[in-house]
Amino acid sequence: MQQELGRSLIEMLGVLAIGAVMTVGAYKTYGALRANQVRNLAISEMEQVARNTKILLEMRGDYTGVSVEYLIKAGAITNAKTPMGADWYIDASADGKSFAINLVNVSTGDCAYLATKKLDWVKSVTINKITTAGAESCISGDRNMVSIIVK
Repeated sequence: MQQELGRSLIEMLGVLAIGAVMTVGAYKTYGALRANQVRNLAISEMEQVARNTKILLEMRGDYTGVSVEYLIKAGAITNAKTPMGADWYIDASADGKSFAINLVNVSTGDCAYLATKKLDWVKSVTINKITTAGAESCISGDRNMVSIIVK
């Protein structure tokens, strides 16, 4: 009886299949980690915008007239670069006592993240004009509007 050396084609295909599954899993994990990192950075930027806006306008007790352009001219923010890659604007409430950071054309994933993230500087979050406690108001696609009302 002769003993064969090496591996069969079936064994090699099995090893390659296991490697492929592990690679796809690692790629998906990396993508999720990267998305969370980008989201956390965007939230940090929005918190800084909120802090700078409050410092600039809180003394007068009225946020009427606040906008991204106004904040750039006043030096509260350096540019109109948008957080989270969505379009954005800042506006005051009807009574001028508070303001909101509004993100337009937000993806479903980012919308759900913002809807469920508890932030100490946020009074409430409105998604697609519905004040919500969860992500059920997010719609599929990149058509969500998220308003972050600042404390």
